[in-house]
Amino acid sequence: MSIAVKSRQSLTSGPIGTILTQMTLPMILGMIMMFSFNLVDTFFISLLGTEALSAISFTFPLTFTVMSLAIGLSIGTSAVVAKYIGRGDEERAKEASTVTNYVAILLAIVIAVIGYFTMDQIFLAMGASVELLPTIREYMDIWLPTSPLLVAIICANSVLRANGDTRTPSLLMAAAGLINAALDPILIFGLGPIPAMGVQGAALATTLSWVAGVVFLFYFLLIRHQLVSPTLPSRAVLLTSSREMLRIGIPASGANMMTPLAAAVMTAIVASYGEEAVAAFGVGSRLESIACIVILALSSTLPPFISQNLGAEKPERIAEACRLSIRFVLLWQLLIYAVLAITAPIISWLFTREESVANIIQTFIWIMPLSYGMQGVIILCNSALNAMHHPMSALYLSAARFFIFYVPLAWLLGNWLGLPGVFAGAALGNLLMAWISWSAVKRAIHHEADPAIQID
Repeated sequence: MSIAVKSRQSLTSGPIGTILTQMTLPMILGMIMMFSFNLVDTFFISLLGTEALSAISFTFPLTFTVMSLAIGLSIGTSAVVAKYIGRGDEERAKEASTVTNYVAILLAIVIAVIGYFTMDQIFLAMGASVELLPTIREYMDIWLPTSPLLVAIICANSVLRANGDTRTPSLLMAAAGLINAALDPILIFGLGPIPAMGVQGAALATTLSWVAGVVFLFYFLLIRHQLVSPTLPSRAVLLTSSREMLRIGIPASGANMMTPLAAAVMTAIVASYGEEAVAAFGVGSRLESIACIVILALSSTLPPFISQNLGAEKPERIAEACRLSIRFVLLWQLLIYAVLAITAPIISWLFTREESVANIIQTFIWIMPLSYGMQGVIILCNSALNAMHHPMSALYLSAARFFIFYVPLAWLLGNWLGLPGVFAGAALGNLLMAWISWSAVKRAIHHEADPAIQID
């Protein structure tokens, strides 16, 4: 059976820098709009007051856990599908695309059910007060049950990226972000016959944007380009493709889930400094997503490039792509830090009029973003290891980052220097882990390559 794909692009030949640039630029727009969900929600919810802002800040680790599951499974999907494409096996690539998407959605439903019935205990363990729980639930009672839609979008997008198409996913994410931004003020504050729903309105706006995205994506994948099948393939293919995806996707999800787990621990640490500190930390966490948007875009385009070249047995192209990507993000994030440091007072003013919260936001901005370049190295190295089918190495490095360096150093320096020490310790953890991660990637590439290939 032929596969009607017009947007497939081979990533195994041609200038590496040009290919990565062409793939990454569309993803930047898409990523900005995707992560603007949280930032836009945070901005409008901040207008409801510090209590509402603090409640939403507590939801971030749990919402990011679901997103981490989606990203991890999409990494497994992309690695498997792109490797088959690199080998020229298009039929097997379609079968893998079909199986991995349906398996990802099923797992997301399981996580959503577990999270829904345990969320009170989760938020109380993070340091949320009993009085704050009703506000938290107003948001999560809508967001969590519909979160499998987000997983469906992210995993379906990974199929397109594995085929070398980053333009369609970016346009989809941009459209979903615009829908969310337009609906937020209407549903949060009300308009005409539409009642004001507060934080529930923010969750509903996000859900409606997801619905639109899912409808478009599955039309695109099932009908227009036939990259996935509406029915599951044979049991043998189902088991094989599921096993291949989960072998990478589960460790990758575990590695990604280290981020919200560490965020939950960091939130608990910050909560000891008061509700204002939690509100400010929530703003900082969402600013981080935007500040690292280029890194996140590149971490989405680098894996299909690596996996296609892995399937084509071209490790020298993998080595060059990793070198170029890491050099770029270090310089780029230094520029981003300069912009953030200069505009910190303006940024804090946009999110709060309370001086105590504004001062903490500024302190966060002056310290944490200084390490975002190193954080970028860590993210790209993990992406490269997963794309080279070394998921356990990425998992071990993620665990080491958060629970040997990031969180412990934040806690230690926090005890010594107070809240600024918490931020400084986390930044120092990023610095130390970046060097370890790059060393691991060089070893993985040498494993695939001729020893004569040198990686600086």
